[in-house]
Amino acid sequence: MAQKKSSYTYEDLLSCVRGEMFGQGNAQLPGPPMLMFDRITKIDEVSGKYCKGLVQADFDINPDLWFFSCHFLGDPVMPGCLGLDALWQLTGFFLGWLGFPGRGRAISTGSIKFSGMVTPKTKLIQYGIDFKRILRGRLTLGIADGWMKADGDIIYTASDLRVGLFCFQKN
Repeated sequence: MAQKKSSYTYEDLLSCVRGEMFGQGNAQLPGPPMLMFDRITKIDEVSGKYCKGLVQADFDINPDLWFFSCHFLGDPVMPGCLGLDALWQLTGFFLGWLGFPGRGRAISTGSIKFSGMVTPKTKLIQYGIDFKRILRGRLTLGIADGWMKADGDIIYTASDLRVGLFCFQKN
């Protein structure tokens, strides 16, 4: 496993995409264009709203991003599910960063509220994850709350984001 750092560059994140950061068979981020952040600006295991860990990340928005050309024609907005997926991506990354084995899979969320949109005029998205619990059993389960800001304003909130790490057998 790579050295645990408190922030990660885009190049660092690409090493996670390739399965190099946490080792083969463990947590990986999706590759571009599904990788929904450009850098992790802060990650630690003792702070956050519940003092059980946090992750914060940024995504630079430009009008040429792939989803603006198809969602919706004449009224381009980032699909809300992509912001939610980014929150799940960060939750799974945190579990891998802690050193837990297994491949990450989004499981559920308690509730999500959308109160704004990301348009081609948006410059910066910021994400935050505050961990509530990590359960260990047949799988490792991370439970966290998250938020997403567009140019400094919170536009998404999600409670009880759940991501599990599963160890799959090779046949």
